[in-house]
Amino acid sequence: MLTQTTTRVLGPADLDAALEVLRREPVNNAFVAARVQVAGLDPWRLGGEMWGWYADGRLRSLCYAGANLVPICAGPEAVRAFAERARRSGRRCSSLVGPAEPTARLWQLLEPHWGPAREVRRHQPLMVTDRLPDDVTPDPYVRRIRKDEMDVIMPACVAMFTEEVGVSPLAGDGGLLYQARVAELVGSGRSFARLDPDTGQVIFKAEIGAATPEACQIQGVWVAPEHRGKGLSVTGMAAVVRYALADVAPVVSLYVNDFNTAARAAYRHVGFTEVGSFMSVLF
Repeated sequence: MLTQTTTRVLGPADLDAALEVLRREPVNNAFVAARVQVAGLDPWRLGGEMWGWYADGRLRSLCYAGANLVPICAGPEAVRAFAERARRSGRRCSSLVGPAEPTARLWQLLEPHWGPAREVRRHQPLMVTDRLPDDVTPDPYVRRIRKDEMDVIMPACVAMFTEEVGVSPLAGDGGLLYQARVAELVGSGRSFARLDPDTGQVIFKAEIGAATPEACQIQGVWVAPEHRGKGLSVTGMAAVVRYALADVAPVVSLYVNDFNTAARAAYRHVGFTEVGSFMSVLF
């Protein structure tokens, strides 16, 4: 018997079904799940559309189409459907990102129409932890950034983004959207840093970029260049992980570029283990 499939843009009435899909892989889907839990499926609040792929009338897979294009719980047939919809819509995103296997399939189908990409990062290890090792002492000077410290944290955030992505977040709209995102993280108590007691500048920083009751995701880990090689990433990350496990979620995750061997070693030292792989295509 043939399977009947269809793809459509989801709306507020589809929220429960979408959350059911997102909960299948809580670590992989933390970023999108966090947005949906806050904003629902209204495109204006969500910052993009949520596409749903149905098989025999049941919602099986999702694809978030906003600043990023993110396949969610998507097998080969769903990926083909999402690629066709994305091709017809034209590229509106700045990146494709998600679990490596479906993201690679999606890019293979879209590359003839959207390529070439500025950069393709095919293997970004996904790492998780649910506890801190006994032999690591969290940095006691890492703390939450206050709302009145936006001017302190913002230069470090811009430096991190530019170093990581290869372009400045201040391009285009002058950084208004990026500043709003940083302010959101600061306001929610998910921006952490250690400040130099003499200069007041950021020595180490990281954010809990996405949070659900099941899992959270750390992002934006950065050490000021003049302070690298001193082990601050290990003790700093330990402090952020301690906050995350105590206040946010029982599982902490992140993904990292495979070529960043120093960061991967630091994360392993803090107790993270590799459980999968993400992929990013940057435009």
